[in-house]
Amino acid sequence: MRGLTLCWIVAALLPLMAFADSEQEVSDTQVDQHIDQLQEPLYSPFIERYILDEVRSLRVDMERKHRELTQEVVDRELGAADKAVSYATNTVTYFFYLIAGVSSALVLIGWNSLRDIRDKVHSVANEQVADIVEEYEKRLRVIERQLKQETEHIESNREEINRTQEIHSLWLRASQEASPAGKIGIYDQILAIRPSDIEAITYKADAALDQGEPQWAVNLCNQALSLDETNGHAFYQLACAHSAMGNLDDAARYFAKAVAQAEAYREELERDPALESLREHPLVHELLEPTVNDNI
Repeated sequence: MRGLTLCWIVAALLPLMAFADSEQEVSDTQVDQHIDQLQEPLYSPFIERYILDEVRSLRVDMERKHRELTQEVVDRELGAADKAVSYATNTVTYFFYLIAGVSSALVLIGWNSLRDIRDKVHSVANEQVADIVEEYEKRLRVIERQLKQETEHIESNREEINRTQEIHSLWLRASQEASPAGKIGIYDQILAIRPSDIEAITYKADAALDQGEPQWAVNLCNQALSLDETNGHAFYQLACAHSAMGNLDDAARYFAKAVAQAEAYREELERDPALESLREHPLVHELLEPTVNDNI
């Protein structure tokens, strides 16, 4: 049913492809501007969970189809092997009968003995059968190796789906957790599953700031920047942490870097209490002024 629905959707979208190509550049620009101006998540956790379940269902369906296709290929290969062996056996049998008749005629006229011809026929037949068996053994080994690789790939996909589900569940718990310590514990669980999750590291830094640990937040942000040196959220958290420690010059520089990555951070200067001491600092306005002029 899902495949039929997808076909109808594709058929309905085909007439719009030419029109969409002509407006692709404008649409991309509008989408980028809209993303930069987002003030809250585009989807609720429940919608994200629904999308994740749909993706998982599609991947499970693809895995099942892949297994069915692989099984069908194996069955066809085995059927072809059986037919080839049967054909070879029949060919050898007929060949043996032909040689036997010829050898009988040769014995009658004194050219060779029947025993010599029979031994020769058996030798040739055995060699042909051995060659055929060896060839199809090689093919079966190739099929077995392919099946093993596909099984490992399917298992890897299944594990990745489970990890993604677990991480998504932990993010939902973190969004509902009120205490910074509780959030840090949940972020640690996410990082135990996926150590290079930059978003979890930066949000853990935010929770560390809420807990009154600005130096810890600085260390976490530096760890995030070692994984992605252009991460705007890490620069923003560094600005908040240095502002909390009284390093206003460093805070201003990091805040300017965050704004350079995402213009939406500019508005946080007036809204985030963690940046209150930075609002009237001359350096932050000096660093942000070129950005404003460039936008104009």
